[in-house]
Amino acid sequence: MSNGVPNGESTNGSPQRYLSTRGDDYDLSFEDVVLKGLASDGGLYIPEAIPDASNWQSWKDLSFPDLALEVLSLYISPSEIPRDDLKGIIDRSYSTFRAPETTPLKHLHDQLYLLELFHGPTFAFKDVALQFLGNLFEYFLVRRNVGKTGRDRHHLTVVGATSGDTGSAAIYGLRGKKDVSVFITHPKGRVSPIQEAQMTTVLDKNVHNLAVTGTFDDCQDIVKALFADPDINSTLKLGAVNSINWARILAQIVYYFHSYFSLSKASSDFKLGDKVRFVVPTGNFGDVLAGYFALRMGLPIEKLVVATNENDILDRFWKTGKYEKKPATGPEAEGGLPQDGVKAHEEGVKETLSPAMDILVSSNFERLLWFLAYEYAQGAKMDEEWNKKQAGQEVTAWLKQLKSSSGFGPVPKEVHETAKRDFESERVSDSQTVETIKQYFNKIDYVLDPHTAIGVAASLRSIERAGQVPHISLSTAHPAKFAGAVELALKDESGFNFEEKVLPPEFHGLETKEKRVATVENDWKAVRELVKKQVEEELRTEDGN
Repeated sequence: MSNGVPNGESTNGSPQRYLSTRGDDYDLSFEDVVLKGLASDGGLYIPEAIPDASNWQSWKDLSFPDLALEVLSLYISPSEIPRDDLKGIIDRSYSTFRAPETTPLKHLHDQLYLLELFHGPTFAFKDVALQFLGNLFEYFLVRRNVGKTGRDRHHLTVVGATSGDTGSAAIYGLRGKKDVSVFITHPKGRVSPIQEAQMTTVLDKNVHNLAVTGTFDDCQDIVKALFADPDINSTLKLGAVNSINWARILAQIVYYFHSYFSLSKASSDFKLGDKVRFVVPTGNFGDVLAGYFALRMGLPIEKLVVATNENDILDRFWKTGKYEKKPATGPEAEGGLPQDGVKAHEEGVKETLSPAMDILVSSNFERLLWFLAYEYAQGAKMDEEWNKKQAGQEVTAWLKQLKSSSGFGPVPKEVHETAKRDFESERVSDSQTVETIKQYFNKIDYVLDPHTAIGVAASLRSIERAGQVPHISLSTAHPAKFAGAVELALKDESGFNFEEKVLPPEFHGLETKEKRVATVENDWKAVRELVKKQVEEELRTEDGN
């Protein structure tokens, strides 16, 4: 592929292999990276080469599941999962969605389209990946446990952190599955009531909800500490459901292709090969990273627009080249200053109306950093293996600096320019979020959730710059999941009634159902002991002891 990104064969040829962004873990199979989740060196897994989807235009009339089969087959060798088996996994995963198109595209007005990603079981975009990941886990475990009984069986202990949507989507993807224990941490009191109820009212014995007295970043740090801990890893086989798991990113690539084809059918002015902009509200960078892979595979994307809330570490990176937890507050911010007169927040997560994006450090950004570092290393004109090693060393150095100094950068000018070649960024405040929700309710009688509103607000700015280029803005959640923000925005608007306009039947009475949740201190060792104890109890029950 062009632009210096390592390129690979389709898995119709040699099998795709995977490596870690930090360089010490490499030559792994797809099954290995799915079940391991986080690399042993603390890095994230990426494919050794991004496949070139040279025949992508021939996919234009495929259904979402059939399109997923073509995209995923480029990353998963048939020697690992035979094509018929992969088709079965995909078909089961998307049979749970309410919309016939799985991820329908809605024309809002002019050059702006909305990709509705909330038609899965938990009404959030993460269902697209986590229904698939749950079925993948089940497939691999069934295969590994043929003829095994008792403690000889491969038992997976899934640990995850959620700011709201990942937790319920993971739980619904894994509830009741044999040989899997699920532990989801969430920041106590910092997820919406509906999100909390979706998680805590699932009473399957293999599901455990842990309310942590901290932030989402604390929850994420606990999960990473568990993966790095020799004690728990000596007795349990840990698996990841957060977007650190490569399968999450892989599944999300599909809807970039699908929405592009949907646009070509919806607009007579848009033809295959024309460029499009995708605008993605993001906190942990996983959703927009999937678009980067689609771009590198050959989809004609002019720009990927990163839309953040007031936790704007990503927006500041694109504006300054610095990746810092604590934003600059003076003229040195170079365009990265908050808008609307909102003061730059001190180091720490700011609570906003879009809690799923209240994240200080975006885990998946590490994957993009590797590809940026790889291109930078190519300037030395060495061989590919040297370039990969240099990229891993560069990423490791940046991440060490982030941990020790709460930031790094500015990155070399060439790295920053490469990042700006494919991406732009916008920061949207709470007040702008509210105004956007009001605007679209009054303009077209459509209710946006606060995260989607951030994407739409960013899209309007991008359209001013890009002219007639069509924009697809990703709608990441149903507005009923964020009732507080929606009601705040629309409570005084004529004709608005939350129950009539927004609330789906599936949510009625959800908050009154029986719940099961344990409150835990922000202490990864305390979480470790709880996880070990609960898994042992589950295994004893399975053994009949």
